[in-house]
Amino acid sequence: MIPLRIIFMGTAELSCASLEKLFNDKSFQLVAVVTQPDKPKGRDLKLTPSPVKILASKLNLPVLQPLRARDGKFISELCELKPDLMVVVAYGQILPQSILDLPPFGCLNVHTSLLPKYRGAAPIQWAIADGDAETGVTIMKMDAGLDTGPILSTRRTPILLADDSQILHDRLAQLGAELLAETIPDYVAGKITPQLQPAEGSTYAAKIKKEDGQIDWQQPARKIWNRLRAFTPWPGAFTFLSEQSSVGRVSSRADATAAKPQLLKIWKAEVVEKSGTAGTVLSADKTGIVVGCGQNALRILELQREGGKRLTAEQFLAGFPLKVGFKFV
Repeated sequence: MIPLRIIFMGTAELSCASLEKLFNDKSFQLVAVVTQPDKPKGRDLKLTPSPVKILASKLNLPVLQPLRARDGKFISELCELKPDLMVVVAYGQILPQSILDLPPFGCLNVHTSLLPKYRGAAPIQWAIADGDAETGVTIMKMDAGLDTGPILSTRRTPILLADDSQILHDRLAQLGAELLAETIPDYVAGKITPQLQPAEGSTYAAKIKKEDGQIDWQQPARKIWNRLRAFTPWPGAFTFLSEQSSVGRVSSRADATAAKPQLLKIWKAEVVEKSGTAGTVLSADKTGIVVGCGQNALRILELQREGGKRLTAEQFLAGFPLKVGFKFV
């Protein structure tokens, strides 16, 4: 049996599981890997390859890095490779119709939600933030719309209480890779009929912004806790200790009232059935820092000051005592 000629397009860490799965399956021949150009990172702005480029190089696969997917020279290169199928996983650019139409079997996409829910850039984070009980992966045939193509297959997984976006990301990456490798042969053999996405139930998962991580203490504790898990590790759930609350830390200064609010990143917390003024410390001891919310309260278990280390609540309080009544903003 002649292996299926595949061009793989991906950039993010999410893509790597699918790339490796296809590489290790003798039913497929990866003729090229397309990824975004190297980008400057860090304080020295050193050009850094994408996770997909790093993996492709280890696998000795040819790599293409067009600045724009619409570039005519790049599209000509794809045509010369004569792919039977293209697979796209977290590539990061919208593909023109000329690429979608290029391979005989079209372009397939691995999307980390149960479409049509959570179309867009951040389906993993928003599924957790919205308190969903489950999510999953969808293999779809791409069209010109944003995650609107017909569905080939889906696989579900529960969202566990211990999940944050990184944990769920890693699980969905593996599920997507497995489902992709199972779906392609049946699709190519004509055993799968693509199903149009239902018109009802579509939602948009907007790209995460840094400000999404700021905690609104007026919200119920459960919602804050969901957002904390959703935005860990980035941008993180964060709050500020008010200037008045910071006085104890800077009381040796001549003008303590000049203290700036202290940024605190919250890493781990739990919901507790306790009531009190939203944003106010209700108790602070070795079991955690309990803060009032719009409904119930949140017990902070691990946190980090700006520029400091990640600490347990007990470690934090040893160097930064918080009294009942201190205010988070």
